[in-house]
Amino acid sequence: MKEINITTKFLVYDSKTELPQDVVPLMNDAIEIRKKAYAPYSKFRVGAAILLDNGKIVLGSNQESAAYPSGLCAERVAIFQAGAIYPDSKILKIAISATSDEKPVTSPIPPCGACRQSISEYEFKQKEPIEIYFMGEEGEVYKSESLKNLLPFLFDKDYL
Repeated sequence: MKEINITTKFLVYDSKTELPQDVVPLMNDAIEIRKKAYAPYSKFRVGAAILLDNGKIVLGSNQESAAYPSGLCAERVAIFQAGAIYPDSKILKIAISATSDEKPVTSPIPPCGACRQSISEYEFKQKEPIEIYFMGEEGEVYKSESLKNLLPFLFDKDYL
């Protein structure tokens, strides 16, 4: 038997105002689009904004359904829309912001497992990392240089 240690690295910004100048508007877009989330069941609203290499920004908010789990997270709404509308563009950055109707969310909220897998598919497809910035409604913002920090044992088409 042996033990494997995996180390990941994140940058931590004290607030949205500390972000790089080009990321602030992207995070603001994520905050604005989360207000349009359809979240009558969880009361948890998430917004995602994606910057593409063509300069376009694609937005997504979570969309719930009474027929759980047929809803979709904000990150997948945005990334699938980007893939459908701009199939030849690369994703440079994703900004994610989450809030709750029930209580303050001051900790950074990372993508769920299904979203991590979907983001990894696009990193694999474009053969370049995607920067991921995530936060709650206020407070610290975490930056990951690549999805591999969030999902170190990626499952991709090479296993099929």
